[in-house]
Amino acid sequence: MEIVEILNVTEIEPRFRHPLIFDKFDALALGESFIIQIDHDPKPLYYQLMAERGNIFTWEYLMSGPELYQVKISLNDSEQKEETIGEIVAKDYRKAQVFKKLGIDFCCGGKKTLSQVCDKKGLDKADVKEELAKLDGQQGNPSQDYQKWDLDFLSDYIINTHHKYVKDTIPFLSEISQKVARVHGANHPEVIQIAEVFAAVASDLSLHLQKEEKILFPYIKSLVLAEKEGAALPGSSFGEVGNPIEVMEAEHEHVGEDLSEINELTNNYTVPQDACTSYRILYRTLEEFENDLHQHVHLENNILFPKAIELEKAMKL
Repeated sequence: MEIVEILNVTEIEPRFRHPLIFDKFDALALGESFIIQIDHDPKPLYYQLMAERGNIFTWEYLMSGPELYQVKISLNDSEQKEETIGEIVAKDYRKAQVFKKLGIDFCCGGKKTLSQVCDKKGLDKADVKEELAKLDGQQGNPSQDYQKWDLDFLSDYIINTHHKYVKDTIPFLSEISQKVARVHGANHPEVIQIAEVFAAVASDLSLHLQKEEKILFPYIKSLVLAEKEGAALPGSSFGEVGNPIEVMEAEHEHVGEDLSEINELTNNYTVPQDACTSYRILYRTLEEFENDLHQHVHLENNILFPKAIELEKAMKL
């Protein structure tokens, strides 16, 4: 029987926890594991570990709170690592439609491997790979090969396309969701919940976009400019670019969970028979909003952010 060391960090000062865990991880041999025990969900550590060490580990929850969490972290062979969902979609965005059809999160959950999501959802991995393979060799749209875009151009594209859409659509959805809740809430109490959840989404996303546009994206663009001009690595108030990226990815996941809740409350945007025009417009726009956010987060989590981390590391050499 495998004996795995438990690293209890509950009584360690928070600022020392991540360095200690990283030291423990770096000391692992291939196939070895250890368990961290902590008093809150350590998901931010997952993002930091993925950003700084790459997809060379497995992350398995053994206990999920609310008072105590245990996560088993194992070191895998980096030469034999399996592609993540995000990496698959980053190479060919058309494959996102296969994942969407199967209910697989390719943006906020993009760091999971195909094996992990298939095991969790009870899907046959061979069947999913067959569906994905059908798109191989087919002609895609060369103008949307985001992997080849410069990071400064990609940052501007995200702002001018997806951020603008979010800013333009939030006021409309906020107003119409409240209207439908007032008119139909008595017979359809779920629309009251939908309005409440979307209000949280609107508040969180508005602040989130500001942080990206005022802090993270300008730094990424300064990295690109410095590389082009052969200049020194630009300074920042947040240390390495992985630090704000970790925060942004955690916020992406939180908003994604809220929109998934709305999806469930609407029964995948199925309009009831007694729905008025506003009711139908609300559901149609919410679905459009969720679809746009999936692509928006995919471009950031799976393409922009990893490339920014790689660029910064390369400039330090």
